[in-house]
Amino acid sequence: MATAENKKPRSSSGVERKQRRKQILEKKKAVEELVKRAVAVKDHLAQFPAFHKYERNGISVYFESAHGDQLTLPTRKYIQNLLKVNMEGPYGSEWPSEEKIKRREMAVPEAQYILVSQLANDCIAQNPGKQDEGVECTDGACTGDRLLGFVHYRFVVEEDVPVVYVYELQLESTAQGKGLGKFLMQLIELIARKSQMGAVMLTVQKSNTEAMAFYNKLRYVISSTSPSRVDPLIGIGKSYEILCKTFEAEAKCKLEEGN
Repeated sequence: MATAENKKPRSSSGVERKQRRKQILEKKKAVEELVKRAVAVKDHLAQFPAFHKYERNGISVYFESAHGDQLTLPTRKYIQNLLKVNMEGPYGSEWPSEEKIKRREMAVPEAQYILVSQLANDCIAQNPGKQDEGVECTDGACTGDRLLGFVHYRFVVEEDVPVVYVYELQLESTAQGKGLGKFLMQLIELIARKSQMGAVMLTVQKSNTEAMAFYNKLRYVISSTSPSRVDPLIGIGKSYEILCKTFEAEAKCKLEEGN
């Protein structure tokens, strides 16, 4: 039986390492729980009734929540078509392979959507003499609202930080330049804050200069997780940048604003 004299005292460094590991595991568990709770919310728009519609600059639309595995076939086709129209140019030769990836991403359960729709009556009023596909008019009453765009976002963990990652923000050309994109990003940021996320992140093609300028105006900056920040030599060969906006100093999204 060992005596008190034979027992070796624990080193303070060993105790500190154990406590540190415990703290790291507890923090990781807390972050994962935040994301899990956010994913479990069925309708994030319900928390923001003032953001259910947008009526400015000659456009009138309303928003609805949806999940990737619940999208109707017409909605999935619409998303695919709008992605092709808007993104085939910026992706260039990479588009065929990227399109396949996006089609897989769009329909998974963790994919959350804000669908942007225009009331059928407004659509017909703005297009006299032209009946859009899917819109039917009977005795002056129009049915079948028309999609004008969407946001695809997810709750994920990046660099140990819980974030909202915006996979897509896509609007038809007729809905662009009217403040709608900015409004939708403000809504995404509200959702992120309400869900206690540390940041909003997104990926932008370098060739998509209009999108880069748009997000820069909204104070998104290049994250250190972007290839150009990880290794400038690697970044030169990559066609995209990862942008980020943090809400808390302790979120440690590792931004290098102004560089």
